[in-house]
Amino acid sequence: MKILVCISHVPDTTSKINFTDGDTKFDTNGVQFVINPNDEFGLTRAMWFKEKQGAVVHVVNVGGPETEPTLRKALAIGADEAIRVNTPATDGFSVAKQLANVVKEGGYNLVIAGRESIDYNGGMMPGILAKLTGSNFVNTCIGLEVDGDKATVIREIDGGKETLKTSLPLVVGGQKGIVEESDLRIPNMRGIMQARTKPLTVKEPVDASAETATVSFEKPAPKGQVKLVDNVDQLIDLLHNEAKVI
Repeated sequence: MKILVCISHVPDTTSKINFTDGDTKFDTNGVQFVINPNDEFGLTRAMWFKEKQGAVVHVVNVGGPETEPTLRKALAIGADEAIRVNTPATDGFSVAKQLANVVKEGGYNLVIAGRESIDYNGGMMPGILAKLTGSNFVNTCIGLEVDGDKATVIREIDGGKETLKTSLPLVVGGQKGIVEESDLRIPNMRGIMQARTKPLTVKEPVDASAETATVSFEKPAPKGQVKLVDNVDQLIDLLHNEAKVI
């Protein structure tokens, strides 16, 4: 089995976020970037297939040279080879077209992507990729087993979960549950050293125009001031006369 894991290069959730150029561009200064959490869950599941079934695992990212440390971390976790498509990730459609070309050229029969990236939260790329490659597609995946060319997939639905049986080629949009947080792997020194010698191929992009564009960003409204009270009578008075909720 040949697996391709899609890796997004996203800001760490603890980073302080700012915007430039009239709130039209994300300010990357001082921001730490990491593997998109949903993608890391998928990568960890792919490593299980490598260790238990002898699968070959490649990782891919659409982005500039600044994303290579993130790909190297994926190699240190255990992926065999990395691919970077040398173009900025502008929107879900254009990214899917770049990845579809990689999938077709590489002959991958299982593609694991995160259901969405935590920076733009578009959630559109895995479905578009499945359509462009003629693959079956299961989103919000929380369980995945493969036996030959057949797959059993569990996905999260409103109020529960659903078990599906399908066949390869398959694209899944993974999330927490496909593995648990306790299963995630921290690269050890041996993995980090090996990652330096593993192939990282840079591919030039195919022609793919963006279908959407970011107009502007806006931060959430700041939290309002609070009053601390230490007795019930004062609390009731404030709720009645100031907040007017009782």
